[in-house]
Amino acid sequence: MHGVLRVTAPSLFGRVHVTPLVASFLDAHPGIRIELILTNSNLDLIEQGFDVAIRLGPLASSALIARQVGQVREVLLASKKYLERRGRPRNPRDLTKHDIVFNSSQPAPLVWRFRAPGRDRTVSLTPRLIVSDTEAMIRAIRGGLGIGRALSYQAVDDLSAGTLVRLLHKYEPPPRPIHLVVPSAQYLPAIVRTFLDHAVRSLSAVRALHDE
Repeated sequence: MHGVLRVTAPSLFGRVHVTPLVASFLDAHPGIRIELILTNSNLDLIEQGFDVAIRLGPLASSALIARQVGQVREVLLASKKYLERRGRPRNPRDLTKHDIVFNSSQPAPLVWRFRAPGRDRTVSLTPRLIVSDTEAMIRAIRGGLGIGRALSYQAVDDLSAGTLVRLLHKYEPPPRPIHLVVPSAQYLPAIVRTFLDHAVRSLSAVRALHDE
């Protein structure tokens, strides 16, 4: 099999999960070349000539064809050092009494939304630290600067190692789906179908992408 594939994915997710599956796909198919574009913008697959996109979160209504391959949650995180010093929040309202590390990589109001029995709840924040990079934010949380929020796959290693603690689990918003997206199902070249099969197997095997 020979040809060129153009694939796009979110930046951090692409570095952590898409680059390895692309590498293993290229190892298995020496005649294929791939252009991988990592960006947090949802590029137009048709106008910009992409064969496959990996998207996190609900999809806008469109003619694109999608297959869900996993899900992630927004999780609230703190270090043990911070919690020993300041205590644990018991509900979202308690966060107004805590130091907050806020990720501004996606433009949004300074609020966090939570799921609560019977209704959703919004907490307005006055962060102690605002940072525009997810990895820097997690490093700051790990260092005890405050409580922050990340997607579960971004913190899975810290949670497994115990360097970060997951807070207010029962108030977390519903999970965000992870989709493989193609421009159309009417005609999928063999190279695209083969890549999709490989990506489904690879991403479905990642425990962090099936968080409950």
